[in-house]
Amino acid sequence: MSAHTEKEYIYLTPMPVRIWHWINALGIVTLCITGIQIRFPEYVNIFGSYKAAIRLHNTAGITVSIFYAVWLGYYLIVKGNLFRLYVPSTYDLKMGIFRQVLFYFYHFFKGGASPHHATPDDKFNPMQKMAYMGLMLVLMPLVIVTGILILNVAPLREWIILIGGIKLLVSAHFLIACCFFAFLFVHVYLATMGHTPLAHFKPMWDGWEEVEHH
Repeated sequence: MSAHTEKEYIYLTPMPVRIWHWINALGIVTLCITGIQIRFPEYVNIFGSYKAAIRLHNTAGITVSIFYAVWLGYYLIVKGNLFRLYVPSTYDLKMGIFRQVLFYFYHFFKGGASPHHATPDDKFNPMQKMAYMGLMLVLMPLVIVTGILILNVAPLREWIILIGGIKLLVSAHFLIACCFFAFLFVHVYLATMGHTPLAHFKPMWDGWEEVEHH
């Protein structure tokens, strides 16, 4: 008996999400690089002056914040499926995460197929849901709020004192930024773990995901 593979294409990523994704990606990369120069000015000098790095960092931060609000409104109001996409279900917590971890660390290297099959209403596997929920619904709001406070120290001085002072605020902002920096590398690596190394990149360009049925 011969095995064969049937290919199917599903429209997985609408254009507004793709536009947001690449603007957000560029913004976060810019924030990470400028943040490194701001944090370690004596060792890093990529953008010329320290003030230039701060200006670019602030511009990228405001851009990412605005587009985060657009992303949130799109999934909450326009699509209405934010929590279905980004919050793990009971099954995800009981079995889905374990099965996905087993795939990433074992079955993938044996040529096995992922236990999760993406659809427009269920795009992310259980591990992705956990990661994106923490990133987009917890860390992103926190890094935006801490960034706004740092950007407006004088007018928001009382709020800064209330949460522990400027040193604690800056430290929190930096640690959250480190989480985003680490996520960039993990995100790119895991994106190569489709049935081909570029299979998961394609939907972010044209919206269509290629699905193979064996």
